Amino acid sequence: MADLFGRHWTRQELLAHLGDIQQVGGVRRFVLIEGRQAGVEMAQFRTGTGLSFDVCLSRALDISQAEYRGQALAWRSSTGDVAPTYYEPQGRGWLRSFSGGLVKTCGLTNAGAACTDQGQELGMHGRIGNLPAEHVWVDGAWEGDDYLMWAQGKMRETTVFGENLLLTRRVTARLGENKLWIDDLVENEGAATSEFMMLYHINLGFPVVAEGAELLVPPGKVVPRDADAEEGKEFYASFQAPQAGYREKVYYHDLEPDTDGYVTAAVVNRTHSHNQGLGVYVRYKKEQLPQLIQWKMMDKHTYVVGLEPANCLVEGRDRERQRGTLQFLEPGEVRRFQLEIGVLPGVDAIEQLEAVL
Repeated sequence: MADLFGRHWTRQELLAHLGDIQQVGGVRRFVLIEGRQAGVEMAQFRTGTGLSFDVCLSRALDISQAEYRGQALAWRSSTGDVAPTYYEPQGRGWLRSFSGGLVKTCGLTNAGAACTDQGQELGMHGRIGNLPAEHVWVDGAWEGDDYLMWAQGKMRETTVFGENLLLTRRVTARLGENKLWIDDLVENEGAATSEFMMLYHINLGFPVVAEGAELLVPPGKVVPRDADAEEGKEFYASFQAPQAGYREKVYYHDLEPDTDGYVTAAVVNRTHSHNQGLGVYVRYKKEQLPQLIQWKMMDKHTYVVGLEPANCLVEGRDRERQRGTLQFLEPGEVRRFQLEIGVLPGVDAIEQLEAVL
């Protein structure tokens, strides 16, 4: 049943009040029309609870803008939503079209730093997040008394004489809920074994991220990436007001899963809106994504906390190969990744999550 306006509704009860489901929620497509964003296709989701988010069909079905009751959940960069034609694959050119947003996918054959691996030059965070979807399906339908909405599509990262990896993605939400799901299948459709790196760059921003906000994670081991992160590492889970000239800090988390094999991590702000509280969580399977990378960036304008479940670290493919941790996909092999991202709409919800971590 849809939980809306303080009560549960059956399909028949709710539709008796409506001429079109879009009156209370649903999904619909639109196209941006000017500047570097011209031609970018989006699917806007509204769950009826105040959660709304845009899935970028032109860029890997990543999630751009996200809000809860008019409050931003995701950090947005100065680039805005940029058409994939402006992607610069060399070196750190990825940053020129990194719009931020709730989810940015990195991979599939490199994630993390630009590097040279076995003579091949690889750009920062790989190509997949700048590939437009094909065979797109955006729709909604009733399943009993539940109304589901989804966007589905396929992105192929391939080259002659090289990899041929197919990502099939489905983003789903349910009317009356404060969460969404990402269900990904990655298949090696090539004839040769392929390097495989996968990272979900989840970018949380103000007002979730603000002075006094916290990171909530289950027990585990925390390792600073470098000397910058080593400095002040005891404060990795707390966040301060924006500071000009702040140097980013990155932490590697090896977290204990729950009894079902899932890891849940969240950024929460208990004092937001007169102590009403607001937070965002991500839940995923540890066996699928063994690493959680935390990006702590407290600079002015670039004021963001990244929660990044991954099957790798972020120092580049060459370093991953040197450590012996680089993953591969055999011809015909398929890997599945499932994530749940949701809103913690108040202090009670924050404390309920904290109690089970």
